Amino acid sequence: MLTKELLKQVRQIEIRTRGLVNQVFSGEYHSVFKGRGMEFSEVREYQFGDDIRNIDWNVTARFGHPYIKIFEEERELTVMLLVDMSGSLLFGTVDKTKQQVAAELSAILAFSAMKNNDKVGLLLFTDKIEKFVPPRKGRTHVLRIISEVLSFEPEGKTTGLKQALEYFNNAIKKRSIVFLLSDFIDEGFEKILRIVGSKHDLIGIVLKDEKEINIPKLGLVKFMDAETGAERYIDTSDNKFQKWYRRVQEENKLKRQNIFISSRLDSIDITAGQNYITPLVKFFKMRERRW
Repeated sequence: MLTKELLKQVRQIEIRTRGLVNQVFSGEYHSVFKGRGMEFSEVREYQFGDDIRNIDWNVTARFGHPYIKIFEEERELTVMLLVDMSGSLLFGTVDKTKQQVAAELSAILAFSAMKNNDKVGLLLFTDKIEKFVPPRKGRTHVLRIISEVLSFEPEGKTTGLKQALEYFNNAIKKRSIVFLLSDFIDEGFEKILRIVGSKHDLIGIVLKDEKEINIPKLGLVKFMDAETGAERYIDTSDNKFQKWYRRVQEENKLKRQNIFISSRLDSIDITAGQNYITPLVKFFKMRERRW
């Protein structure tokens, strides 16, 4: 059962994200993510300019003048949201945690799919598979997906991208659009990422927080690893630490980007506390130009 507070949060996200879908993403989703192909619809009389390759010769012979076959795009797609629920997603220093941003992004993508009559499914994971929601259609189903991402309490704490991708690869055989939402603080998932990306249209959504990118100089601060629970005091004002931390962050970013580039997959960088509409729109525009 949804609590009153959770129901309120889900409703707020629905209002905010459906507006964005209608105003900003209405055409982009349909044009970027193509259907499986073309299916026969009907025949009609040939008109000047029609492609002669589509002439239906059987009907033409029967009626004594040319008819052509009309095809329509086979639109129905399956969209899968693979959402990281590890402890590091609970981090947030502005007004939202990375998990809350993941819920809003999931809502935008799910409502975009719903508007185009596509199915949406959900896989929540940590270092284990926490929950699998099979792909379905409809508003009620989309609202369930939002509430699951917002409120689910996982058993695991660490990140297991390899396990999540392997589970998905075995569970979903039909070619799908796959959005993998995570901070990608993990290793050893490169091979299965390429395998899934070769079978499906896989897009990585990299979730970060502003303070993870640049730690402010606040003096001696106690840090706790949200996934392991390990604690450590660090002098954030120390210039050597700041230099080291910036270098590590840049190296991790380049490594992550190289993984996607070498796998020929797209990724979108989203920072909690910043406007996520701009990078999403940029991604859709880039995919439109590619088509």
